[in-house]
Amino acid sequence: MIAIQENLKPEDLKQKLTRFWELSAKKIHAIEATYDQKKGAPVFTENGRYTSRGWTEWTHGFQFGAGILQFDATADQKALEQSIKNTVNKMAPHVSHTGVHDHGFNNLSTYGNLLRLMHEGKIKENEWEKEFYRLAIKISGAVQASRWTRIPEGGYIYSFNGPHSLFVDTIRSCRILVASHLLGHRYHAEGDKKISLLERALEHMLATAKYAVYYGAGRDSYDEWGRTAHESVFNVNDGQYRCPNSQQGYSGFSTWTRGLAWAMLGFPEELEVLSQLEDEAFDKLGGKESLIATFERAAQATCDFYIKNTPTCGVCYWDTGAPNLSKIGDYLNQPADPFNDWEPVDSSGAAIGAQGLLRFGHYLKNKGNAKGQHYIQAGLTVLNTLLQEPYLSTDETHQGLLLHSIYHQPNGWDYVPKGSKIAHGESCMWGDYHIREAAIYVQKLIEGAPYHQFSNGMVR
Repeated sequence: MIAIQENLKPEDLKQKLTRFWELSAKKIHAIEATYDQKKGAPVFTENGRYTSRGWTEWTHGFQFGAGILQFDATADQKALEQSIKNTVNKMAPHVSHTGVHDHGFNNLSTYGNLLRLMHEGKIKENEWEKEFYRLAIKISGAVQASRWTRIPEGGYIYSFNGPHSLFVDTIRSCRILVASHLLGHRYHAEGDKKISLLERALEHMLATAKYAVYYGAGRDSYDEWGRTAHESVFNVNDGQYRCPNSQQGYSGFSTWTRGLAWAMLGFPEELEVLSQLEDEAFDKLGGKESLIATFERAAQATCDFYIKNTPTCGVCYWDTGAPNLSKIGDYLNQPADPFNDWEPVDSSGAAIGAQGLLRFGHYLKNKGNAKGQHYIQAGLTVLNTLLQEPYLSTDETHQGLLLHSIYHQPNGWDYVPKGSKIAHGESCMWGDYHIREAAIYVQKLIEGAPYHQFSNGMVR
């Protein structure tokens, strides 16, 4: 269980954040200068150098979005200029990509961040440039909404596995539908049917809360408050739910911690925005109060599970049911050991989860719920661990920023150093991006800057 540092304040991380952004800049510029873009999007490092991995092209947004966050944090004009250039030249295929569930990752990290900076006055407002970003987000939301499987009580955005497959990851891609809706867009389908992007996002969130998140209600033999399934499988002939499954976790009945972290972050992010919308926007799906209560329950359950099932330092192992965890010893009552001989940690899951804890805590605190501080302190505890060694990459020859991340442990894709029994010491694009997101989130709290959320600038 995480040993929450109850007295830790955002301001206590200020010095570490300064060092963090200095290292971050060097990594961003090194990748831009040396990576061969002909290989496709950089995904993870091998022996300290970024390389590609052909599966889905879902990491360009993190690569180019990193430079935008760097500018936001430090006014690094070079990072901004190269990110704008890469967004214009290379992101269009991600806007029109009909084959993935990753639009909220790729296109809000780039077009969305640039629109936000323009809205916040951090980059010069140009009407045509602004409309370019707005159009990309509008279309991306509609394209993402087109990957739709209908089930008796609603539907979901299906994963790259096909129409039978609901991924817990996709909860964070719902942002692109909500952003597109906030910009006044609708999805037009066959027969010119006009579909509300907000309603489609809400239906997906409801399906995720019901099928991907567990609540200790005896749903199966491994039901525990806050556990998540990476994949939920449906019979596409009649829309009936069949079973949990996992692509990157150990099994459908254990919890892949990065998938858990996506839910921890996805639900609070949406709650921050949905709570600000008019009540009538929710009427067709049972009303605002009922929907908000469902999403709050899912957010609390997943955050509670992470706190309970993560080592004292706040960094998670890659799956809570990984078969060799018991060989590490009393692993939940000691700091995680990325150099052990049995199971890898996944710092990328911790970076995502840290932001989820912080956002959920802030959301509850704004509602007058005293428990919000509990989650804020847990998030600060995790982030504090990640902002220092052995997780922060201080070696300037290593292109990664956050060390000890895992992409696909079951497939054995991650680099295992010579002499080691498990993968460690490497980085990934989503881990590097999300530690930057968590860092900029806390930095803005310290500075008293506008609250950092994806909907900033998403106005009609």
